[in-house]
Amino acid sequence: MPDSTPHSPDDDITRDPATGHPRPPRREFKARGSFVRRCEGCNLPALNCLCPFRVEAESRARVWLLTHPLEHYKPTNTGRLIRDILPDTRVFTWYRTAPDAGLLALLADDRYAPFVIFPDDHEDYAHRVVGMDAVAERQGEGRIPVFIILDGTWRQARRIFRKSPYLAELPVLPLATERLTRYRLRKPASAAHLCTAEVAAELLRQAGDGEAAGRLDDYFDAFNDSYAASRRHEKLEAPTPAMQRLLAARGRD
Repeated sequence: MPDSTPHSPDDDITRDPATGHPRPPRREFKARGSFVRRCEGCNLPALNCLCPFRVEAESRARVWLLTHPLEHYKPTNTGRLIRDILPDTRVFTWYRTAPDAGLLALLADDRYAPFVIFPDDHEDYAHRVVGMDAVAERQGEGRIPVFIILDGTWRQARRIFRKSPYLAELPVLPLATERLTRYRLRKPASAAHLCTAEVAAELLRQAGDGEAAGRLDDYFDAFNDSYAASRRHEKLEAPTPAMQRLLAARGRD
């Protein structure tokens, strides 16, 4: 079964997913940073545009983001970094009462072996928990492993996990890592709580997609440094080591 026609996440935001009717316009965004001039390509402050460091990569595994609607409005959301590096990444907006038809079609496609990325901290779904060896097994069967990442705050992610019946029978893959977050743009509840891009990079690395993981990691570091400098109204005068690696990779490609 081929992938359904791609659609923009903005379509899900401006129209009611159940009826298709236009939604009332959102109130004008007045949060800190709302008046900053941003690059139309990367959405970062133009002072430190990220576009020169964008370089694509290929991976055997895929990433599908199931994103809470509010995340689309946050310029600090890192899910979009994954799609910049991995062009096969799919982004679906989560609504409790109106699951995305494109996502449902892909979940029914036997070419893919989807795994929900979520902690194994409750007994009621312990029977569904698998390890990274299950990913290798699906690859050995000729199927494409898919990491379904719930893109939102921890509270939002738990709600998505619990309130999405179409995820209820999928295997749950907890991310086992000692890695601590390097994300500086939002304060996590714990240093062990990785942001969306960090989760994807670590999953790719453990699944054997080392080059894709490295590029995503470097792109995340470039994003982190560029945005942090822009918040201080500083221009990065020289590329960081991560930026230099991305520029070198872009030159090779």
